[in-house]
Amino acid sequence: MPPWKAFTCNGNQRFSAAIQRIKSTYQVGDGEYMSTRSRMSTHLAEQSSALQNIGRLLVQCSDRPGIVSAVSTFLLNHQANIVESSQYSTDPEGGTFYLRIEFHADNLLEKKQELEKDFQKIADAYEMEYRFSYAVELKRTAIFVSKEPYCLMELLWEWQNGDLNTDIVVVISNHEDAREMVEALGIPFHYIPANKDIRQEVEQQQIQLMEEYDVDVLVLARYMQILTPNFVSHFPNQIINIHHSFLPAFIGARPYERAFGRGVKLIGATSHYVTNDLDEGPIIEQDIERVDHRDDTVQLKKIGRQIERRVLARAVKWHLEDRIIVENNKTIVFH
Repeated sequence: MPPWKAFTCNGNQRFSAAIQRIKSTYQVGDGEYMSTRSRMSTHLAEQSSALQNIGRLLVQCSDRPGIVSAVSTFLLNHQANIVESSQYSTDPEGGTFYLRIEFHADNLLEKKQELEKDFQKIADAYEMEYRFSYAVELKRTAIFVSKEPYCLMELLWEWQNGDLNTDIVVVISNHEDAREMVEALGIPFHYIPANKDIRQEVEQQQIQLMEEYDVDVLVLARYMQILTPNFVSHFPNQIINIHHSFLPAFIGARPYERAFGRGVKLIGATSHYVTNDLDEGPIIEQDIERVDHRDDTVQLKKIGRQIERRVLARAVKWHLEDRIIVENNKTIVFH
């Protein structure tokens, strides 16, 4: 019996949709199915079982005594067990308090509406901004890419390996280079040529596709086009970008060649949310590696790409796991 025959999603349509997309793309039958698709459907079934009773709560409010006690007591009274808790205060005396709690509760999806309704009393008492999320409700991800596929490939590998809990529903590119590798995994690929002269109509097509695929997260995996304020405004704190950390010292073309010419000793990468200020949105993750005079331009590029891949993958993973709170132009990341 294929794994999806034994798979039940307990009402979670997103896991079910992911399974059906895998089957329909490859026209998989009950007797024969491809090994890659089999592994993915098995993994999704295992995810559903493991995550269906896991909830997350993110809180932001003015700091004052009793917040943690009130939230934990609330969860206890609703038969929920806290499995992970992280908190941060900018100042114990009148600062901002941030809290992320992950909890387990039997039959969680059946009682989530009651849970959220009852929590409103606590939220009102402490003037909280808050958000519940449920691990089994997979976020739907779109990936934008241009000619360089290495960040895209890293995300696809992490997804296949079970380390990105998401449904990658579409890949959009202004080049055809990545089509074969994407469609081989059963993911729809849309080629939309783009340049500054047709940017408005291109973005309108892209926005329409995001709506059609009901996308939650957009990942710019080396998508070499500038997004307009109109496009960005449709997806606040939903677009994740990656770039080398030479900016702004080596902004523009050929940054590695110019960095080599300056004899840099550190290179790195930055992943951030996209805002209307180019490459200046809230930073999610950064990393660096030390280099020296023995590393030529080719080696610098190779090292830089390795850093970009892992930084982007971590940023996307933390977003998918609801570990990020955005405050003005910075982030609180509970990892």
